[in-house]
Order: sequence, then structure tokens, then C-alpha cells
Amino acid sequence: MDEQFIRDRIAQLRIQKGLSERQLSMELGHNPSYINGIMNKAQLPSAAELLYICEYFGITPQEFFDEERQTTLLQKQAIDAIYELSEEDLVHVTAILERLRSKKR
Repeated sequence: MDEQFIRDRIAQLRIQKGLSERQLSMELGHNPSYINGIMNKAQLPSAAELLYICEYFGITPQEFFDEERQTTLLQKQAIDAIYELSEEDLVHVTAILERLRSKKR
């Protein structure tokens, strides 16, 4: 994993959320060109800032760095909703997901 991965992952999350670089910079409490500086290889976020970026997007650092399975924001939203389901509802949702997955094969 290299520095470009971090830049690309931030860009991916930003785009998924529909934010410009300027908007994300401001949302994170930085000057308007903060994210642009990261994208243009002038800087990288500190470890603390990277944790804050993960928190902002509602993902864990593990989800941020998982190259094999990068969770989209929509997937994360679905996962969060699953945690609030009753056992009975979870059985039904799981059955639906299995049916949909078998159709893809």
C-alpha cells in the first residue's frame, strides 16, 4: 500500500458522498484547499486526521484500508441498518440477500 492509495480512497469516498474537494475541506474544518493539497501530493493527512476522515465518512480505519473489499458508503449504511433489526427481520433480510445473490450467479 502506498501514499497514492490514501489519496485515491479519500477521493472515492468524497465522490460517493457528492462533495467537491473544497466542500470536504470545509466539512473537516480545514481551509478550502486542504483536500486539494492532499490530491496534488503536497501533503498527506496526519494519523489523527485520517482517523477523523474515517469518522466523518462513517467507516472504520480497517474499512478505509481494506484493498480487497472497499465498503461503499451505501453498503456501510445498509450494514448499520442491519444492526438495528430484530432477529426475525434479520432472517427475512438474509433470505432476500441470498435470493438476490443466487440470481447474480
